[in-house]
Amino acid sequence: MTLNKRELLTLIGAGGVLGASSGVARAVSVPVDLAKTAKPISVKERLARVARVQELMRQQGVGALLLEAGSALVYFTGIRWRRSERFTGAIIPADGDIAVVTPYFEEPSVRESMSFGEDVRTWHEHENPFALVAGILKDRGLDGGKLAIEETVRHFIVVGVQQAAPKFEIVSGAPVTRGVRMFKSAAELALLQISSDITMAAYRAVYPQIAVGQSAQDISKMMNEAIAARGGQVKFTMALLGEASAYPHGTGKAQFIREGEVVLMDCGCSVHDYQSDISRSFVFGEPTKKQRKVWNTVKRGQELALETMQIGTEAGKVDDVVRAFYEQEGYGPGYKTPGLSHRLGHGIGMDGHEPVNFVHGETTALAPGMCFSNEPGIYIFGEFGIRLEDCLYITGAGPKLFSALSPSIDTPFG
Repeated sequence: MTLNKRELLTLIGAGGVLGASSGVARAVSVPVDLAKTAKPISVKERLARVARVQELMRQQGVGALLLEAGSALVYFTGIRWRRSERFTGAIIPADGDIAVVTPYFEEPSVRESMSFGEDVRTWHEHENPFALVAGILKDRGLDGGKLAIEETVRHFIVVGVQQAAPKFEIVSGAPVTRGVRMFKSAAELALLQISSDITMAAYRAVYPQIAVGQSAQDISKMMNEAIAARGGQVKFTMALLGEASAYPHGTGKAQFIREGEVVLMDCGCSVHDYQSDISRSFVFGEPTKKQRKVWNTVKRGQELALETMQIGTEAGKVDDVVRAFYEQEGYGPGYKTPGLSHRLGHGIGMDGHEPVNFVHGETTALAPGMCFSNEPGIYIFGEFGIRLEDCLYITGAGPKLFSALSPSIDTPFG
């Protein structure tokens, strides 16, 4: 019996592989929990983050920083909480200890995830939580000046704080929070690497199982299971089939695997809060000449981006270089289709999308510790699209990938 490449891969995915020399089938080992040895961020590191943001606050003349439930609160304090109409948050003063505000009945639960600190102030349902914020500022010796608000804090909270503490000037917290969060530590990079490894392992497990007639939801379900089996927390698993691949975030129309059509997958998971984001495009069956050419053009753009990512380079230039190359190939101009209709990439860490972006006009200079996605695409509405995405971090010698670039349209996962 002679097997073609996809039939052989399907056999492997189903649980058997031919012996290298004997031809005897042997079982493939069960999925390995790649997150088992992952080390969460330590209390020591969170305290160092607070110290660093306080240093930046003093340099910029900011008296305190306000956070609410979300990734920033986890990043600095370890407190994991959901956003709702009831305010839970923290105040980090430029000098002194942090303080936490939460509803009275939530205090025991909030304290469970606190990494450090003892000052927790609670409010009952009929009380104003923002009066507690004003009290904390006063107790830290602040009677006006700049109060920085983390950039994702919701409007009703900002208004409530303004009314409770009218002497303070409300300013954006981005200059101080980004000055810490944009630069990843060795511990953060290690977690980003593991989440990437899990995603790639899941891709390799699912790829040979893809078959004619499967829906986009079928493929996502397989990826969800493969990621979870390897220790990742699923964040998103998107499969765009055929014409849907021309629309970067898909379509509401039903999609099914058909011979000769593009499959675009965009998937990610997290390990101890740190996320992966990897896209692969391939053809189920034999690619056409046009599909192959577009894929190779996208791949060259991804390589050009890496070549441009040198220390001190403005982030916007990376997007510009790739977009100029695509325009030379007849795409665009600019963000128009057929062509690359979205930015080249985004920051990544605890959030799937973090500042700053590889986008035209972004002047932030690349520096060691910054992490990005590199995800050029070419989209031809009504036909198909190709996107290739891998994440990386900037070192003193340039970019270092968390996942190897896709080798070819024929062997998308190596």
